[in-house]
Amino acid sequence: MLPTQSISDLKKNLKKDFSALPKVKLALLADSPSQLLNQTIRGYAYSLGWKAEVWEADFNQIERQIMDPQSELYESNAEFVVLFPSVQNLKKKFYALSKEEKKSFASYTVSHWQMLIETVQQKMKSLPDRQAGKIILLNYAADDDGVFGSFASKTQLSFTRQLREVNAGLDKLSCDIKNLFIADVHSLTAEAGKEKSFSASAYVNTGFVFHLDFFPRVAYEVCAVIGAIRGQLKKCLILDLDNTVWGGIVGDDGWENLQLGDLGIGKAYTQLQQWAKQLQQRGIILCVCSKNDEAIAKEAFEKHPDMVLKLDDIAVFVANWENKVDNIRFIQQVLNIGFDSMVFLDDNPFERNIVRMGIPELTVPELPEDAAEYLGYLQSLHLFETASLSEEDEARTQQYQEEAKRTLVQHTFANEEEYLASLKMIAEVSSFTKFNIPRVAQLTQRSNQFNLRTVRYTEEEIAAIASDKNFIGLSFSLSDKYGDYGLISVVILKKENDALFIDTWLMSCRVLKRGMEQFVTNQIVEEARRSGVKKILAEFLPTPKNGLVKNLLPDMGFVLMNDSKVLKQPTEETLREPWEMNVNDFTPHKNFIQLKEK
Repeated sequence: MLPTQSISDLKKNLKKDFSALPKVKLALLADSPSQLLNQTIRGYAYSLGWKAEVWEADFNQIERQIMDPQSELYESNAEFVVLFPSVQNLKKKFYALSKEEKKSFASYTVSHWQMLIETVQQKMKSLPDRQAGKIILLNYAADDDGVFGSFASKTQLSFTRQLREVNAGLDKLSCDIKNLFIADVHSLTAEAGKEKSFSASAYVNTGFVFHLDFFPRVAYEVCAVIGAIRGQLKKCLILDLDNTVWGGIVGDDGWENLQLGDLGIGKAYTQLQQWAKQLQQRGIILCVCSKNDEAIAKEAFEKHPDMVLKLDDIAVFVANWENKVDNIRFIQQVLNIGFDSMVFLDDNPFERNIVRMGIPELTVPELPEDAAEYLGYLQSLHLFETASLSEEDEARTQQYQEEAKRTLVQHTFANEEEYLASLKMIAEVSSFTKFNIPRVAQLTQRSNQFNLRTVRYTEEEIAAIASDKNFIGLSFSLSDKYGDYGLISVVILKKENDALFIDTWLMSCRVLKRGMEQFVTNQIVEEARRSGVKKILAEFLPTPKNGLVKNLLPDMGFVLMNDSKVLKQPTEETLREPWEMNVNDFTPHKNFIQLKEK
């Protein structure tokens, strides 16, 4: 789903069948009319595969709704609270101040927002739904009132300068408050320009603070942030080579004659590589899928002095003369991530259409004909939203390169047990700590396939669980002779009388078929025994993506409550039934993973 849908297209989505989609509760508070933002958010949510249930406050009720503990905001029990202030109302407040008051306007405004946001979060914590109270704040649109001209940056009496400081302060606030996320309206309006983002006529006659055609772009940004928090992330960028990563055809022109560097059109390809390199350093997996001779294609990476991307930056390199659909499927098998979390770039319209038809879930941007426009177009799509960042992201390319080696070596063994034993796997089990909480939260947001209940948590919520005596948090890291997988599994256990309930059990798909689920089950039972409980309770909550684990509970030895029969193939009727395991009857599962000695 790309941000190109019109208001009419999004309104058509509102008439479609939402019944099978997961529901997400939103509360929308604005200081201006917000019905168009409400409609476009709900329309984009449908395109993203979820149903937005939006409670919308009357406009200019932000403070009243937040400060009144009995307000409709808190009755809504919303998972996400969307705050939509306007630069127009901010300007009114600024103009009404005295000369001395204007000098401290930015610091006062940021402090006021901090008070409001902390109030929301404090009151939301008392609600029964632990997921409630994530704040998405739309920062202020770009604006220059022209009062001081270019001198605006030199005086604190300038609204333009105070506006910049307010937005910078809100950015810092989002770093300090874990459950606060910024939807960057300022950048969107600066990029679009005032003519496209604002209509004086619409503002005067209706109060709308954006151009009607600009509301979908803002709604897309809000939905992208929500999607990132909910785990709808792009994790991988697959690159064609000829006339995509470089100008020219390496097999015909030779690596020496490729268009790269700071001259002519070569600059466009170099800029694209620089952007891809930054994504890779942030944790996005880079892969190559090209119709080329592999040795010739790699030669360009190794020898061309203007190549920004190096072979070490590429997790999986596929260059041959097979069709790209099959090659991308191979890449997906090695990475073990969903096609919907992958983006494929190719300059050739024919190849793009073939891939779209062969793998509909894959995102394939319609690159402009002019390579000079590639980067600006891709940046405008905001494809790689994220809600978190951890140190392990930086090591992701190496981890997938190691996984490619494992995949190739696996075929040389006579059976799976011999292969697993040869890996010499070692697992480390840890509680939640200030060092691993960012990665734990990130896994809850990003893991979709191996995820028993698909509950999303932010860093603040994981920190609260870590300090709550009613919960036990376990993180699992794995390494083998090829390298370190890092933190790859999370389990959250909730104490319920004489039992432990599995609130969360998720695992990175990078370690599937390694015996990790058996190892984790053994550790859960050990934790239950240490806690002195006799039963472990669990449930499977199906989503469109987690069918991988629908048989996990019976396979690990759980049985339906009040039924001693183990169901190896649960029916649709029993999928959501509560499952249990009697700790005293448990026999540890065989696996080839050793527990690291502490």
